[in-house]
Amino acid sequence: MFTGIVEELGEITAVENLDDACRFRLRGPVVTEGARHGDSIAVNGVCLTVVEHEGDEFTADVMAETLKRSSLGALAVGSRVNLERPTAVGARLGGHIVQGHVDGTGTIVARTPSEHWEIVKISLPAELTRYVVEKGSITVDGISLTVVDAGADHFTVSLIPTTLALTTLGVKQPGDPVNLEVDVIAKYVERLLAAGQGTDRVRDATAPREDR
Repeated sequence: MFTGIVEELGEITAVENLDDACRFRLRGPVVTEGARHGDSIAVNGVCLTVVEHEGDEFTADVMAETLKRSSLGALAVGSRVNLERPTAVGARLGGHIVQGHVDGTGTIVARTPSEHWEIVKISLPAELTRYVVEKGSITVDGISLTVVDAGADHFTVSLIPTTLALTTLGVKQPGDPVNLEVDVIAKYVERLLAAGQGTDRVRDATAPREDR
């Protein structure tokens, strides 16, 4: 589990295209400290497994399904990426619960700078609209953010100078893709409500009548 608090901006140093997958080599001095084979590291919000680790670099394999459902397929040598290690048990939850399982991709639509922050408008796939609410949480390229405005096909976030300086959202421009992960709690609530409605119907049909 992650919290969406990016630890550092890493860099893609090598890309090996395989038949049905891709192997990335990434540089990240902070997240590789103490890293071992099999550890998880979120790369632009996608939970990847460390295959090899040497110095301040690690490699990770990305399957075709992940490449299809995320923006990782657009990465190339020199691309900057947001990196985060899993949260430790007992640590502060600085952002919100992030699984590293991308639900879909959006696109930067517009950027509106101001003196102390910047509003970024991002397109939203129709199937994710119901999970995004004003002042709710959403993960964009692995960054835990608060939704400012939630529209039918877009949402906006307000970025402080720290986020602009220390994450990929500081440099992404209109047209660039981003990975989106909605709040998992919303998905669980939806599933439980649907299951509960079905259970209630069954209970009502089979419950003994009091007048018998």
